[in-house]
Amino acid sequence: MAIPVETFFLSADGEGTLQARIQQMIAEGILSGRFAKGERLPSSRRLAAHLGVSRITVTLAYTELQANDYLAARDRSGFYVSDGAPEPPSFAPAHPGQDRIDWSRALGRRYTGGRSPEKPQDWAGYPYPFLYGQSDAKLFDHANWRHCALRALGLKDFHAQATDYYDRDDPRLIEFITRHTLPRRGILAEPDEILVTMGAQNALWLTAQVLLTQRRTAVVEDPCYHGLSDILEQSRCHTHAVPVDARGLPPGDLPAEADVIFTTPSHQCPTNATMPMSRRRALLDRARDMDALIVEDDYEFEMSFLNAPSPSLKSLDRDGRVIYVGSFSKSIFPGLRLGYLVGPRPFIREARALRASVLRHPPGLMQRTAAYFLSLGHYDSLIRRTSRAYAERRRVMEYALAQHGLTVAGRGLHGGSSIWMRAPEGVDMGRVAADLRTKGVLIEPGASFFHGDNPPRNFYRLAYSSIPSEKIGAGIALIADALRDAS
Repeated sequence: MAIPVETFFLSADGEGTLQARIQQMIAEGILSGRFAKGERLPSSRRLAAHLGVSRITVTLAYTELQANDYLAARDRSGFYVSDGAPEPPSFAPAHPGQDRIDWSRALGRRYTGGRSPEKPQDWAGYPYPFLYGQSDAKLFDHANWRHCALRALGLKDFHAQATDYYDRDDPRLIEFITRHTLPRRGILAEPDEILVTMGAQNALWLTAQVLLTQRRTAVVEDPCYHGLSDILEQSRCHTHAVPVDARGLPPGDLPAEADVIFTTPSHQCPTNATMPMSRRRALLDRARDMDALIVEDDYEFEMSFLNAPSPSLKSLDRDGRVIYVGSFSKSIFPGLRLGYLVGPRPFIREARALRASVLRHPPGLMQRTAAYFLSLGHYDSLIRRTSRAYAERRRVMEYALAQHGLTVAGRGLHGGSSIWMRAPEGVDMGRVAADLRTKGVLIEPGASFFHGDNPPRNFYRLAYSSIPSEKIGAGIALIADALRDAS
């Protein structure tokens, strides 16, 4: 029996080459059970005419499916679904009946409803995206990343991409972090003191799981990264928020019962304050007196285009009490999801075991591709190009902010990719952000960064990582108009 040609159609928003999309279309029909074994497919000429593609494209798709035993060719008769094709599921899909489970009782833990806000996935389609953490595709080195990916996919590196490292990591990536990345922050570490993670978020989660219990107390900065607040809330530890000032976290305000101190000394999140050397040493002394550990999130140190970055807190540590969190996801692109933890061997050993039980290890292909991109010098070139662009965008943004009389609450001493802003008292930036979104402007309200049930709502963050210089002025003008209306 022949399969009607009308059964086949290509989605208008499909991805990949026409040949690959035709292969996927036929394979999905077989795997879903719509196309049975022994059924004949339309001729390549007829299917090509129906789909509006060339006949050779359909022929190549059929031939590839034949090589994978989805199809079989019969002399002068065409292509048929192969007898060796994968079997579709034998069970019938369950009827979507009424959900009779009381999920308010069934759920043992809840992970929704945290502080982390939802960000629009279609942010790139907005004219004025002042969103933090997104990358500008025009700045990225696509050609060399593609070259490194192809190299990692080669036969020589097959073991690196295909092996199950279990609780280990790609030695090439670890070597680069050890010899190049960490020494730039004044940190010396051995390979068994480093663990690759799925970005900084995963690194913070692993750290909290290993170090904190329901009886221990974590100190966080106020305001701080909302993702960290969610992590600590899920860990069920005691949390103590310490307000930051223009120099970051004040050591004298730390509670005596603190067990773990989370801080962003080089580039406070989100205020961009930089902790001076005297305060860093005071923080280490205070932690020593309290016998507390410090978790240093050293995000965005690469984006120091105004001045050289301050030495990391980890480089000043002589007791082994600082655990260092780094990431390549912000500096290369967010979807890379590669970060790393640096700490004493006993801590890394436990974090490694936890990671292995949850996700084994980050994909070997991504680790090896990143290792090539880093070691061949492409990463440093990307950082220089990005830094030049960010410096120009920041100059344009600061001029526009001054021109419209908007209040800056914090700017990075060394650079970064955002500016912390304050609106007049009584202005709810959540409502302003919603109004601006209808006008094509995306900003980040600041309330989610603060602790407590009644956080200030007149703060917001403007990032310049994903918006070109020529659009910044018009976007700031729209923000200024919205604030005047809100006031």
